[in-house]
Amino acid sequence: MWSYILKRLLLMIPTLLGVLTVTFVVIQFVPGGPVEQAAYELRKGTQLEGQAPPFGLRAHSGVDAQQLAQLKALYGFDKPPLTRYGLMLSRFARFDLGQSYFHHQSVWSLVVSKLPVSISIGLWTFFLTYLISVPLGIAKAIRNGSTFDVATSLIVLVGYAIPGFVLGVLLLVLFGGGSFLQIFPLRGLVSDNFAQLSVPGKIVDYLWHIALPVTASVVGSFAVVTMLTKNAFLDEIKKQYVLTARAKGLSEKRVLWKHVFRNAMLPLVVGFPAAFIGAFFTGSLLIETLFSLDGLGLLSYESVVRRDYPVVLGTLYLFTLIGLATKLVSDLCYVWVDPRIQFERLER
Repeated sequence: MWSYILKRLLLMIPTLLGVLTVTFVVIQFVPGGPVEQAAYELRKGTQLEGQAPPFGLRAHSGVDAQQLAQLKALYGFDKPPLTRYGLMLSRFARFDLGQSYFHHQSVWSLVVSKLPVSISIGLWTFFLTYLISVPLGIAKAIRNGSTFDVATSLIVLVGYAIPGFVLGVLLLVLFGGGSFLQIFPLRGLVSDNFAQLSVPGKIVDYLWHIALPVTASVVGSFAVVTMLTKNAFLDEIKKQYVLTARAKGLSEKRVLWKHVFRNAMLPLVVGFPAAFIGAFFTGSLLIETLFSLDGLGLLSYESVVRRDYPVVLGTLYLFTLIGLATKLVSDLCYVWVDPRIQFERLER
């Protein structure tokens, strides 16, 4: 198994290089970079105020050569692309993600500052999804074909069909002071006076703010986990060892929880690490925008729009690395759940 882990770790290096290289090359051909935007701001302040920014090469017109050279030096574009590429890889090898062009702080500090919002939405979405969907999927498998099974399938599939952003708008209209009730706040993770509240007051205030965005995020996640759990249980229930256990006189409860449960949970456990880590870094951009939550999704979007390349490349490097490590942990979960699996056999 250790040789398998070593090979997977070594394979992460070319994967990371490939992702970063492709992104870096694409960035070189994207118009409206930080130099062009800064040049436009200079021109707008002198003679072109009120006009739309002409993203592209023509944005340099009206800015003298000395100012243009200073802007290129400021953003590091005075060096050849290969030199900048090498410097980027050198920094990333030391886990130095660089400095944001527009926020004027390190990418690490930006990511850390946005984590509370993404963690809040992600963790609640993750735990609520599994705490509700797994028992529901088991109940559906036991009552397969019943009225309960059909009704719950209809409910979760309708929830899956409604986009989270649309559900968020509906919740705001109904409960956020839209056309009906004003029960929940419209924006933010906590109130402005959060620091002055007592501990119970802080808990209530936090839950009050997070209720609508978490509801909008979690409803669409129920269907996948529920149906996966149900189908995994149905596959196991039909196998020979279940018939043998029943023939031996074991109770249905013992058969389901001692024999079926462990084998049926294998697909879920394997995907558990990826779902858990993904909860932190895959927050919905639309949900964060709708509820005015300043998280990682909004940061990524703004970085792309503003051509904040250090943030784009730094977060891409960080999230790709975490994703590759999570995939390795997911594979190792196979052995933890089912010791019969041997990686040495898979390598042959």
